[in-house]
Amino acid sequence: MDEVDVPPQFLCPISLQLMRDPVTVSTGITYDRENIERWLFSCKQYTCPATKQSLTETDLTPNHTLRRLIQAWCTLNASFGIERIPTPKSPVDKTQIVKLLNEAKKFPNLQVKCLRRLRSIAFESERNLNCLEAAGAIEFLASSMKNNDYDSTVSEAVVEVLSHLKLSHDHFKNLVNNDGIEFIESLVKVLRNGNFQSRANAIMLLKSAFEVADPTHLISVKTELFVEVVRVLQYRISQQVSKASLILLMELCPWGRNRIKAVEGGAVLVLVELLIEVMDRRVCEMLLIVLDQLCRCAEGRAELLNHGAGLAIVSKKILRVSHVASDRGVRILTSICRYSATCKVLQEMLQVGIVSKLCLVLQVDTSLKTKERAKEILKLHSRVWKNSTCIPSHLHSSYPSN
Repeated sequence: MDEVDVPPQFLCPISLQLMRDPVTVSTGITYDRENIERWLFSCKQYTCPATKQSLTETDLTPNHTLRRLIQAWCTLNASFGIERIPTPKSPVDKTQIVKLLNEAKKFPNLQVKCLRRLRSIAFESERNLNCLEAAGAIEFLASSMKNNDYDSTVSEAVVEVLSHLKLSHDHFKNLVNNDGIEFIESLVKVLRNGNFQSRANAIMLLKSAFEVADPTHLISVKTELFVEVVRVLQYRISQQVSKASLILLMELCPWGRNRIKAVEGGAVLVLVELLIEVMDRRVCEMLLIVLDQLCRCAEGRAELLNHGAGLAIVSKKILRVSHVASDRGVRILTSICRYSATCKVLQEMLQVGIVSKLCLVLQVDTSLKTKERAKEILKLHSRVWKNSTCIPSHLHSSYPSN
């Protein structure tokens, strides 16, 4: 390309690259399809980049004349290493998608073929995503999930397309409120039986669904969902999926008996194991937030205390990660000291350095609330701890008086 001059009319005004599929917008300016579609549908800019005029219509008209000129120019300059651009295929439109959906509804044996085609359409371009939405594909996909007696091919294709569609809050609200329990249970089946990519897609969909769900749906979640979310955390598919799983737990745990369900699903032990190894600051904070929520029930506190490293790892994260992590760590210890402080627990807290850490919290730059909680814990068990030789001498002066 460096040896020859490209005619300026052959370049896309947005990127100054050779046009491969020239299309004209309503202002009369021609752009390369890929670039103008990215401008319109990804960047959500509904103006003509060259003229700055508003585009009331986003229809793109193929400029066949210019495309043929570009192809002819490529052929003439083949000796310079210029490859002839292929003739682009016509993009899919709403009418074609509606026809595809109607065929799948009318002939159930065509459903898998339809889903594969929808997946292909969804991955082609941002413009296609808008066409799928306008044609009613979201409703069709939700219905396919609800009525599927777990055919893995169907379920995995559905969650892949739904994930790629980047549904809005309103879409998720409609899905959850209209098909709530069935939609959620379908996603749980994918978590249990799907491959790693399908589980990742299902977690992302569940996270978005529960962020807009009504309290009735949040309260009615079954233990099985927590079991599967915890399994996804154990698999460590990716950091993005782990964060989504933790956000999902943070969203669900405060409601009804969900804390107990999460504990029954094995959440506490897995969270502690992850906390031992985690390096990412935000993930560490999220783990401590969920543990704090679970330690507000007796079952959660018992599970934390049953783990040999439970108290020690919570203490270790205080003052080492962030103010948020320190605050949540001290909250967890507050729950333990208020409601589960047996002689054995109090001695363990001395031996693993928790009491010394709480004294240190009073000396350093932490939030007022964190200091108040630390002081409360130290006062609560001062008869056992205050004169202990386990506390370094330089921290004795920090121990609050009653």
